[in-house]
Amino acid sequence: MSPATPGYQTPTVTVSTSLPKRKADGSVLVVPVVNGDDDSEVKVVPNPSLHAAAVAEIESALAALNAKGGCEQVTRVVAPSLPVGSVLAVGLGKRRDGYPADVIRRAAGVAARSLNGTESVLTTLSGVGLAAAVEGLILGAYRFSDFRSDKTAPKDAGLREITALTSDTKSTTKEAAQRAADIATAVATARDFVNTPPSHLFPDEFARRAKALGEAAGLSVEVLDEKALEKAGYGGIIGVGKGSSRPPRLVRLSHKGAKRKGKRVALVGKGITFDTGGISIKPAANMHHMTSDMGGAAAVIATVVLAAKQKLPIDVIATVPMAENMPSATAQRPGDVLTQYGGITVEVLNTDAEGRLILADAIVRAGEDKPDYLIETSTLTGAQTVALGARTPGVMGSDEFRDRVATISQSVGENAWAMPLPEELKDDLKSTVADLANVSGSRYAGMLVAGTYLREFVPDGVQWAHIDIAGPAYNTGGPWGYTGKGGTGVPTRTMFAVLEDIAASG
Repeated sequence: MSPATPGYQTPTVTVSTSLPKRKADGSVLVVPVVNGDDDSEVKVVPNPSLHAAAVAEIESALAALNAKGGCEQVTRVVAPSLPVGSVLAVGLGKRRDGYPADVIRRAAGVAARSLNGTESVLTTLSGVGLAAAVEGLILGAYRFSDFRSDKTAPKDAGLREITALTSDTKSTTKEAAQRAADIATAVATARDFVNTPPSHLFPDEFARRAKALGEAAGLSVEVLDEKALEKAGYGGIIGVGKGSSRPPRLVRLSHKGAKRKGKRVALVGKGITFDTGGISIKPAANMHHMTSDMGGAAAVIATVVLAAKQKLPIDVIATVPMAENMPSATAQRPGDVLTQYGGITVEVLNTDAEGRLILADAIVRAGEDKPDYLIETSTLTGAQTVALGARTPGVMGSDEFRDRVATISQSVGENAWAMPLPEELKDDLKSTVADLANVSGSRYAGMLVAGTYLREFVPDGVQWAHIDIAGPAYNTGGPWGYTGKGGTGVPTRTMFAVLEDIAASG
């Protein structure tokens, strides 16, 4: 899978049992190291591809620098006897029998971020977690420079090749490495979408790029323009988009699984390509971060394309509403009433609570496909960051499926947390003139109120989960682990892992 725009070109991945025979000055060997029992020495994690003399040479060079093996600490050394330009040691912490996948993934990401444009990496991180190492290296090396001029664009080619050194080159090992590369590529695709500025990614262009990606992956694609949306009664999408000169879209991407009676999963993602708040306008400070308000849509598109690439045996249908929320003479006003797709009327008390309006339309449409499961995700509420911070998504929905999604998310390192939907919150959404209001009058439980609103549109009998990624979709701080500044691609890995779990166990 490749991005629809130039974007990040993910490195190629190969598997080998040994170091190359000829020296390549531009290559770097990444090795995991740990602290000894008394923290006085650094030890290389064993790998059959490194003979004892090579390990001794690396450990001696690290000792000379008084290097440490703490989590994510990196030290660059030269090992003249090895056929690489340099060795990059990355710490995994205290020596132990096994390491969680995300410890390896984050260590690999830190290593990749410190490579400074290296074109080729050989890694023995595969010895303690091949897939996690590949994912971490690719995501840590991610860069987005499409809008850089020659003056500031990177002068180097970046990371282009990864060779995982392992004693096992069976087809299953190679498949695991390639699967990890495909997952990281999907995350990078979502990041590319989020990082593309709203001047260049508005609803029509977003739909065009989604269609190109979908068709390249063999998906069935349908795009509804503003005329088709209005005719069909998508009042939420039309209402949110009416303030912009760039009209809304709805994109449908369908993957047909191999099983005739396999499960069907609906994916829905919020695609607000820029959110000013509309008439209920946001403060100017940090409004530029709202380029990320289509992070849910980006992740959903990347996930359904990945499902097709991995040939998952289940049906996966993505319904992606796209709009730009702008203030203008044509924008909806606080106090307006709109009719959501399916007939529920809504009093719009706050035009900055627009995501739930377009999502509600998409949820009802997705329900017409009779899915067994519905996963939807969005940068839904600032209240998510108040409750859980900038790195922890909140998951709401059907109790059993919500907990399943949260558990799987934690296993892949995206660390979502299950949240409740108390029944009494529905009373806060009562309107004096319509079926529902789009916000409550209370300042409390904003994330849960939004989830309660969305629940009203989920068909009976469908296992449903909403993943709120208001903070986790976009890193406004410094880089950490395999996550740089800007778009993160969350929750692409969570959704794909859930799809694999459903494909495996129903």
